[in-house]
Amino acid sequence: MQIPKRDGDGYLVDMSDWTPEIGRAMAEEDGYELNDQKWGQIMKARDFFEEFASVPPIRKFAKYIEQDQKEVFDLWMTGPMKPITKYGGMPKPTGCV
Repeated sequence: MQIPKRDGDGYLVDMSDWTPEIGRAMAEEDGYELNDQKWGQIMKARDFFEEFASVPPIRKFAKYIEQDQKEVFDLWMTGPMKPITKYGGMPKPTGCV
């Protein structure tokens, strides 16, 4: 699969290029494994983004998906909003993630 142009951090240059297949291909190219639970959170973050036109900070996102913030961090083993937004075709999160 041809992955559209990405910036230096691996985010899509044009967010409208995103499809679920492209998101999965980007993760694969980066050597990042997306299980069903992670993919579910990516799709929930996209719902949030479509509803509020912004990327949620982790605290707000954990509340939105009704999960403990620590569980979200444990699942991703890193600041979760970066991979969530990158592979979800959303803009880079601002501030601490």
